[in-house]
Amino acid sequence: MAKRETNYVCQQCGYQSPSFLGKCPNCGAWNSLVEEVTLRPGSGQASYNVGGKKGKQLTTPLRSSRFVLRTPDELSFAGRAPQVVNLKDIEAAAIQRISTGISELDRVLGGGIVPGMAVLLAGEPGIGKSTLLLELARNFGVPPVSETKSHLTNLSNLTNLVLYVAGEESASQIRLRAERLNVVTEKAIVLEATDVDVVVGVIEQMSNGQSSMSKKLAMRNEKNNENEEQTGLGLVIVDSIQTLTTDDLEGPAGSVGQVRECAARLIRTTKQLGLPLFLVGHVTKEGAIAGPKVLEHIVDTILSVEGDRFEGLRIIRTSKNRFGPTDEVGVFQMTDAGLVTADMADLTNLSNLSSLPGSCLTVMMEGTRPMIVEIQALVTSTPLPSPRRVATGVDYNRLLTVIAILQKRLNLPLYKEDVYVSVSCGLKISEPAADVAMALSILSSFRNRALPARSVAIGELDLLGNVRRVSNLERRIKEAKAMKLTNILEPSTLPRLADFKL
Repeated sequence: MAKRETNYVCQQCGYQSPSFLGKCPNCGAWNSLVEEVTLRPGSGQASYNVGGKKGKQLTTPLRSSRFVLRTPDELSFAGRAPQVVNLKDIEAAAIQRISTGISELDRVLGGGIVPGMAVLLAGEPGIGKSTLLLELARNFGVPPVSETKSHLTNLSNLTNLVLYVAGEESASQIRLRAERLNVVTEKAIVLEATDVDVVVGVIEQMSNGQSSMSKKLAMRNEKNNENEEQTGLGLVIVDSIQTLTTDDLEGPAGSVGQVRECAARLIRTTKQLGLPLFLVGHVTKEGAIAGPKVLEHIVDTILSVEGDRFEGLRIIRTSKNRFGPTDEVGVFQMTDAGLVTADMADLTNLSNLSSLPGSCLTVMMEGTRPMIVEIQALVTSTPLPSPRRVATGVDYNRLLTVIAILQKRLNLPLYKEDVYVSVSCGLKISEPAADVAMALSILSSFRNRALPARSVAIGELDLLGNVRRVSNLERRIKEAKAMKLTNILEPSTLPRLADFKL
């Protein structure tokens, strides 16, 4: 029987101490000791067979929760000792995805949820994380009406219970928000708990002894009666991982040791049962995911919800996805009814745009989809010796570079002008494809002349004032033509910025 202990382990050199130390006596690093659980069997070592054959034994000391799996029985999700298998002999199993019921979320996940996957959903407070997960709890397993893809499994005939672990809100608060969003469903089971061991016990109890979601899907496909319902846990949502704790550690909720250990136990349990897991993660003031970096490593997918709290547009990006691409984004609109799929035609509605000085259109890429956005600029004289440069939605240093190019190559006296640049709809542009549009909007505002009607600018500016090609240029041009933009300014039609006459 393994004994469970806690030690403080230096994250830089691995030094272990029975108590907390501000400075590691081995490597000298400050605040690098983190509390971890250590399992010690009677012999101090674990042994297991190689290749499933008796005879040669490998021994290794069991280490702490720095690793998700800690005992030989837990080294394989199937509950057996690990075996060395040739890569060529491994059978490639087809991934049967489950629809979230939200088309944009399916798109970001690579086509749907994979049984056993662990997803980390991060974003600023009030951005819509809990709202999205409530809608997921209601629609889970039922493909959207517009989806007809065969890779999505329809679980509408199954009573797929969704366990919603509430660590930040009470059950009554969740009920009130669900009523306001009209997403009340009997499939959602709310559990008010912050003890990860209690959560794990409830998950195992609700799974009804099923070894995996894949077996459940296979049993459904073999049944002749498609209308017969089956009951079982199908999805686990934890809101949020920073609120969970375990009594095996002494640190407070949200500490590095607690977050790492709680996430490891949840992921290990759900993967053994083949249940998808959604973890809500907090972010820091700088916008990074709070907690240890290992939290991002042990999950399968990382989703980030972005957007301005004063704007309705919400964009979900993926920075890591083991079951799909990372260049897809989901576009949502925050309304009184919650997060709804945004209509790209409404976001790029050009009928409301007026030809005024300081406005220029460009085509940005959000994942694999092109999106036409408007860049606005305001140039005004200032009595101050140091003029202001304000960038909203564009990189500040990129704005300074474009202003310097305009001053040098077009001889614009912007050194005595305040320059304000903004992107419409609360979007953020980080790619250089908007350089030309930014420069033309500043030029238009400075000369107080509007650009030619139905104009769109696509291209990157180098320091010499040349317009360079950008990625996916053909797709951008095709989108511009589809929106009936006839005057397309790109490297072939505008090789140099100085060639543009206004």
